[in-house]
Amino acid sequence: MASAKSLTVSHPIDPALHPVETGNYRVATAAIQSFYDLIQRCLRYRITGALVYGPSRIGKTRSIEYLRLLLSETDPKITTYHAQAEHKPRHAEGPFFANLLQAVGFPDPDGGTNPTKRLRLINKIRESCARNGSGTVVLFCDEAQRYTENEYEWLRDVHDQLDRLHIRLFTFLVGQQELRSVKTAFQQARKTQIVARLMVEELAFFGVRNLRDVATCLHGYDSTAYPRGGEWSFTRFYLPNAVAGGYRLVDDAQTLWENFEHIHQQHGLPGELQIPMDSFARAVEIVLKEGNGLDGSGNSPDPAIWRAAVQNCGYTQARQALSEVLTPAMS
Repeated sequence: MASAKSLTVSHPIDPALHPVETGNYRVATAAIQSFYDLIQRCLRYRITGALVYGPSRIGKTRSIEYLRLLLSETDPKITTYHAQAEHKPRHAEGPFFANLLQAVGFPDPDGGTNPTKRLRLINKIRESCARNGSGTVVLFCDEAQRYTENEYEWLRDVHDQLDRLHIRLFTFLVGQQELRSVKTAFQQARKTQIVARLMVEELAFFGVRNLRDVATCLHGYDSTAYPRGGEWSFTRFYLPNAVAGGYRLVDDAQTLWENFEHIHQQHGLPGELQIPMDSFARAVEIVLKEGNGLDGSGNSPDPAIWRAAVQNCGYTQARQALSEVLTPAMS
């Protein structure tokens, strides 16, 4: 029931600056936890390379950003980088090292000869390791299926050069499903030096697959505070009166999952229900923003808001596009 008297709430910051408004936030998922476990296993057993692959828009890039923040908190001495492999007609040595120099924060990544770029990259990493007090580096290479054999060889050279300086580089190649085929092709061609250095472990990345995954993600909104360290969870910021009455987004995990199930079946989408993180986050953001305008009553979001959010989050279009990629063409 609506409360007889709504609460007047003063937010701690300008709502326009909130991460939900800017899109600059990440919440934990089951897939991210699996990715983090993979990283910890590789660090523990000195496995220097792994593949993480899955469909586009499933949340892989979001996971990299989340994990870099998490590692900075749990293992602050570890140096981490995020390189984005580029789509380009020519895969030359200069642009490859310029891309890595940009990832490590070198101010003029395009300047200098190829040997100079190599040296600058090694020196920049060495400086960061010295500053952080550890010889451990984690490099995430996003869209790694774009790399050619030469680029993998150059990346292996970087591993070897750093190893001679007693710096251990752990590389996580993140990309689409064809990344798994790249490893298979190298194995068949007996390119064991690349596989053994960069492609030992594997993880098939996934979206939100079941009710438990939904609850895990929603709990992230309920427990993540902004400003950090404060008492204003994402949920409380948008639904302060409902939260004051005991409501949490995780209470509606079943409702959200059932709405995704319904739209999946309604559109006859193939395969089991698996929600891309982009679609999931958009649905939750719609509920928070729409619910904010109705929060004066102190009620939890109406089921109709959840239904509308799922209908407008882009899930159908994302899954239809994914089905076209995953379904073999009929001969």
